[in-house]
Amino acid sequence: MPAMMRAIRQHEFGGPEVLRLEEVERPEPLWTEVLIRVHAASVNPVDCKTRAGGGISDSQGKLPITIGWDVSGVVEAVGSGVTRFAPGDEVYGMVNFPRVGEAYAEYVAADSRQLARKPANISHVEAAAIPLVSLTAWQSLVSVGGVGPGKRVLVHGAGGGLGHLAVQIARARGASYIYGTGLESQADILRGCGLDELIDYTKQSFEEIAHDVDIVVDTVAGDNGLRSVKVMRPGGALISLPVPPSEATLQEAERRGVRAVSLTVEGDRADLEAITALVEAGALRPHVGDVLPLERADQAHEIVESGRSRGKVVLRVVEGE
Repeated sequence: MPAMMRAIRQHEFGGPEVLRLEEVERPEPLWTEVLIRVHAASVNPVDCKTRAGGGISDSQGKLPITIGWDVSGVVEAVGSGVTRFAPGDEVYGMVNFPRVGEAYAEYVAADSRQLARKPANISHVEAAAIPLVSLTAWQSLVSVGGVGPGKRVLVHGAGGGLGHLAVQIARARGASYIYGTGLESQADILRGCGLDELIDYTKQSFEEIAHDVDIVVDTVAGDNGLRSVKVMRPGGALISLPVPPSEATLQEAERRGVRAVSLTVEGDRADLEAITALVEAGALRPHVGDVLPLERADQAHEIVESGRSRGKVVLRVVEGE
């Protein structure tokens, strides 16, 4: 293995232009860690916010840093005490979150228990698009919401990187009816994900359509939380992902017997392995929009921030993936 590697580094917080390709020392795996030859890394909104000085930038330590948390690749070496993987194994996961992820690089070292074996039926590019958003969706719907047969679900931002996977997880777990807010142009993709009813928020008010909802996954925020509580059954769960529920939302939720919470994703191996099983069963598949080479991380951030990508944005680190 080479002593040096290519990585995207930033020496200051700011716009996408602060992301620069540099030569840096390749990491060595510590105890319980594996060294991954990164084949692909995906770009999430939290990456962009952190790059700009928001998001989880407070947990990143001193600059310069390499951001990014979603990776798919091949184990190159293992540290002392690792029993789950061996060199040559294909793995994927959300690494080192919420500390410095260092995923936008040719190699990354990560704790072995943050990883799962890559689903055999998808590429590294597709696998890299899964971990952070699918873990967030799983923990919202399953861990908090208790989704299952008979449950009615509303996903705000159903056409987004997280939303379309949340729809698939809800369907795979047996939800009886799934509403999703989005755009009519996303209808075909979302129906393929298992959505029962798309509510085009530019033309319709979801309160006029959705009713008796048990679980709301809100990836949009604004006044959606307060409005959503009013279409929910007592005992339901509203999970607000971008920001915590407002005080008005909390008060209305308490009045109606609804649980309103925020959630921050955790790197849970058991959850990721459950997600892997869904992927290998054909019940879950990410929709990848734009795929760019590692050196175009700045452009990838521009696309994510513009909202114009129809699917996850992924950095291809190894050609041919």
